[in-house]
Amino acid sequence: MTQDNRSVRLEFDPDRAYIAITYDEMEVGFCTPEFASRIVETLNESEQLREDHETLTKALQIACIDILKRSGGDPSQASRLMQRYLEKAKRPEHGTRAIAYMLRDRQRELNVSDKQFARFCDSYRLSPQELRDIYRGKEISDEQLKLLSRILGRTVQELMEVRDGFSNNEIGMLARILGTSTDELATLLK
Repeated sequence: MTQDNRSVRLEFDPDRAYIAITYDEMEVGFCTPEFASRIVETLNESEQLREDHETLTKALQIACIDILKRSGGDPSQASRLMQRYLEKAKRPEHGTRAIAYMLRDRQRELNVSDKQFARFCDSYRLSPQELRDIYRGKEISDEQLKLLSRILGRTVQELMEVRDGFSNNEIGMLARILGTSTDELATLLK
């Protein structure tokens, strides 16, 4: 076996204990007990995460059906409502909300209170009212992007791309309206 045109040498210590790794009833390798323990731990964590995901998905579905029933809506639309809630719960990649998340991240990096962070932003000439407006989702001006650039340590161009970009959901909706595929539309928008 070669790696970058060099021979790879496997080390085997005859004084150590090794455990066979099997897959589909075939031995595929050997590892030390420490690595075997870590592999089992990782697989168990992965299985637990999968089970938790299924449970939370089912709970969201039940909650959406309940909401639709109580509001007189059609329970068969639960999947659609679930998708809307999931989109809202995801961290936005673009728009004012994405920049608001970036500001929260910056506040955590600085390890300061809301009041201290508002003063920090004010020292860069972003007023507390402008900061509140950003958190509320109001439009961010080009002038504010210059201030945010210094606060966040990002270029104005990077922040402009975040502010003006489209989310996957928005691209999908626009593609349907225009009668094109999301890939074609994404290519055009780049």
